[in-house]
Amino acid sequence: MLVTSKEMILDAQKKGYAVPAINTQGGNYDIIRAICYAAEELRSPVILAHYVSTAAYSGNEWFAEVAKYLARKVSVPVAIHLDHGDSFATCVQAVHYGFTSIMLDCSAESIADNIRHTHEVLKFCRALAIPVEAEVGELVRLDAGGQALANKNLASVEDVREFLAGCSPDMLAVGIGNAHGFYHGQPEIHLEILEAVRQITAIPLVLHGCTGMPDETVQAAIRLGVAKINFGTLIRHKYLEYFQEGLDHLDHQGHSWKVSQYAEAKLEEVIRDIIRLSGSANRC
Repeated sequence: MLVTSKEMILDAQKKGYAVPAINTQGGNYDIIRAICYAAEELRSPVILAHYVSTAAYSGNEWFAEVAKYLARKVSVPVAIHLDHGDSFATCVQAVHYGFTSIMLDCSAESIADNIRHTHEVLKFCRALAIPVEAEVGELVRLDAGGQALANKNLASVEDVREFLAGCSPDMLAVGIGNAHGFYHGQPEIHLEILEAVRQITAIPLVLHGCTGMPDETVQAAIRLGVAKINFGTLIRHKYLEYFQEGLDHLDHQGHSWKVSQYAEAKLEEVIRDIIRLSGSANRC
């Protein structure tokens, strides 16, 4: 069932688990179906996430329509989330299309500008009861070899304090050494930053860049107040791997749906593992 992310995130924070937020590659039917059906099987709330960059091919409206269609096919709570929204206009358009959760990412800007732009989105979304996620500490992006293109994302507690004094989002992503992409070796994740942030605010926290992060690190972050964990890189790579397996080994006779069905079923197990990691199974 289609809901906003607010109640599920607050429940996760209260009960000490996290809600999985999984990137859907711009509205890929197989991926969204796998997420929804795995969540239904394990009775978990789930968030369908959408990057602005992936909309260049399929469009924001396509993602929203496919996500709404499949969310209504299951009985567990499903939210439709704009991940790393890049402007007020993008966020407004997403709400117009039916997104039920919004992230504005102005973490590359000054704290003052981050506050100003986030406040604009908060004012708009609050009028419509749509929850908003913000970010402090720009997330690292990794190249193909897992090397950081830039490392700006170790947020300071002082910056977080200043940001939250200026606006009050429903969720906050804090940079702790996490990154988009595959990590090269063991990632250096600074859980002490989360611990310090938790001392100054009770806001639900978000952990981006969970692909390749040790399970024990993710679980420790959840114990420190992370109520939403994000996966994207793992999902897109596994989907292509399984799709290729289907092409190579199925007697598909040129029927693309048979390959899609194979890839979707295999991907469900990956998503079930993420749900188990988050502790969100049997929460609804």
